[in-house]
Amino acid sequence: MNGKWFLAGTVVGLVWEGIFGQIGRAAEPAGSPPVDSWVQVIEDERAIKIETDRLEAVIPKKNPKHWMTGIEKGSFLDKASGFREAGDGLMVVDWLMEPGSDQSYAHLLSAPDGEGIVRYTWYENEADPNRRYYALMAHGSSHRKRIVEGPQLCHRMKPVQPELIRGKDFVAVRTTYRFAYAAPGRKPGSQWTQLVVFPLGERFFLLMDKIDAVNDSPEMLLRNDTPGCIRHNRGDTFSEIYLSYLSGPKGLRIPASEFFEPFPPDRKFNYRRDTHRVPEHFIRAYRLRDPKTGADGPWLAGMTLEPSVVYEAWCNQRPGDIIVMILEVHGKPVQAGDSFRAAHLVGYFDSIDQMHEVYARYKGHTGLEVDPSGWRLVK
Repeated sequence: MNGKWFLAGTVVGLVWEGIFGQIGRAAEPAGSPPVDSWVQVIEDERAIKIETDRLEAVIPKKNPKHWMTGIEKGSFLDKASGFREAGDGLMVVDWLMEPGSDQSYAHLLSAPDGEGIVRYTWYENEADPNRRYYALMAHGSSHRKRIVEGPQLCHRMKPVQPELIRGKDFVAVRTTYRFAYAAPGRKPGSQWTQLVVFPLGERFFLLMDKIDAVNDSPEMLLRNDTPGCIRHNRGDTFSEIYLSYLSGPKGLRIPASEFFEPFPPDRKFNYRRDTHRVPEHFIRAYRLRDPKTGADGPWLAGMTLEPSVVYEAWCNQRPGDIIVMILEVHGKPVQAGDSFRAAHLVGYFDSIDQMHEVYARYKGHTGLEVDPSGWRLVK
């Protein structure tokens, strides 16, 4: 690691990151069988379960416990502490979007299967005050977004057939999917690719989301949950949240009590690239708590490895028992045929300092590549 390739068990003393802008690990030479005593993979028609020496995780193919994308709800286990994530899964992906309103054509929005496309401006004229209130708490009243292509992948994605890639010191899973429908004036067909790499000996995984676009947009963006939402009852599953990019270079530590009442995403703890300075590190984490004993566990962190790709990010309490940690990437002009991507690191840490140490090791990368010879992060 640390920007060096490891080939056939020999450290090659050349810092590739400084020369090629890549870091990674290599697997066994071609033709050698993978050494998998540190990892077990169980694959069936529904999902792929990966158990490494440090973690467990499940990537669904169909019929998920909650969402289809990312790491399945309740499956991400830290073997060192026995804790699992406290939400609905990790690195969950939504739509392709852009700023703006869909109000002028909202009546035309429908999916081929008859399911309506979820909209973000419908509640402007909504008569039901309860629905207006929920929409305000969920989406805020500023910086509106509209959908370019759907469906919301986490919610309505059809079954997929991920590709499993194994090497000496890693296991990777690549999933692809094409958006099935689009807003009026756009066409469907942009491809989403998610690549997840589980390295030997680590309490984290690396992940890339990539879009190959078939539409033009002045500010196309992809929305996800980084690392994931938090389900709680007045802070019983977590004790605090850490956002590295707010309140100066040391970041902001927020006690659970700040999330006992709902508030909209644009009221507090909101980040926008056009209103904030791009930070050195972009880390979002929450400290797990045992709901039975109240004892603190490890931090579960999601890191976006190139801070400048973050378009907007928020951390707000919706009505009910959920804190939403939405993050949107890119938000720049796109023409049909263009691609954009973001790389993340998600896992368990014992301290905030440890998070920053790991971040510094991998900082500055937007892409992730893998083949049987190894994996590498790419700038």
